[in-house]
Amino acid sequence: MQIAHAVEVLRDKGLSGADVAIILGTGLGGSIAESIEDVQQINYSEIPGMPVPEVEGHVGELLWGELESKRVIVFHGRVHCYEGHTAQQVAYPIRLIQALGIPSVIITNIAGGLNLKYTEGDFMLIDDHINLMGANPLVGPNDDSKGPRFPDMCEPYSRSWQTQALAWAQKNQIALHQGVYVGVMGPNLETRAEYRFLRQIGADAVGMSTLPEVIAAVHAGIHVLGLSLITDVCDPDQLEPIDIPKIMKLAAIAEPKLKCLLQGCVRYSPQIQDVSV
Repeated sequence: MQIAHAVEVLRDKGLSGADVAIILGTGLGGSIAESIEDVQQINYSEIPGMPVPEVEGHVGELLWGELESKRVIVFHGRVHCYEGHTAQQVAYPIRLIQALGIPSVIITNIAGGLNLKYTEGDFMLIDDHINLMGANPLVGPNDDSKGPRFPDMCEPYSRSWQTQALAWAQKNQIALHQGVYVGVMGPNLETRAEYRFLRQIGADAVGMSTLPEVIAAVHAGIHVLGLSLITDVCDPDQLEPIDIPKIMKLAAIAEPKLKCLLQGCVRYSPQIQDVSV
């Protein structure tokens, strides 16, 4: 009922649907939000059922308009399980996207680099993931009208969309890796032993978000593109305390490249919903 009410509120505000949605991670997306033409916005607090972020770097606004000749909606900020929210609450934006009939979503985050070939300020396309969050938005009774009981995860991130994104990055001379993202609960950062373990199981980057949204999107038959900004390199043999203000500054510095990447990703976003659901 909350989703239906939320959709009604958004439609009353003029949002009837879009070609692609974007979920922005910590400190990300200010420039892309400013690039939307004929932009309209609503605070999360005005959307029924929508959890409101309380962490620095998450604005808590939904914006919509036109970008790259596509209708877009942008979730400027997100909530996290470590704030005390359930995985279902974290994935609430995906259920809104599904109810609005939007076929594709770009999900962004900041992450620690486990692959020592990465450097601060690099971007990584999420090619696959490992869920160590101990949370899943699909736990509980399944609503067959929203997706299958056992959604297949052999390709959670659209390979064809990744191919387009890589070509766009190369054309615009932006270094874009492909790698495996591991999601952990947080909010503490990892120990040296934990970083070694995460590297050994095949992860290239680690973060505290994204996976509840991705799992819900796959369940809903929505095409997904995942994009991480590497804000620090987690070398267990040369580990130093994380400097949060430095990370926020790095996210701001990366904005022009992120804006360019998102423009290309929006331009080539799939426009047909996955028929497997």
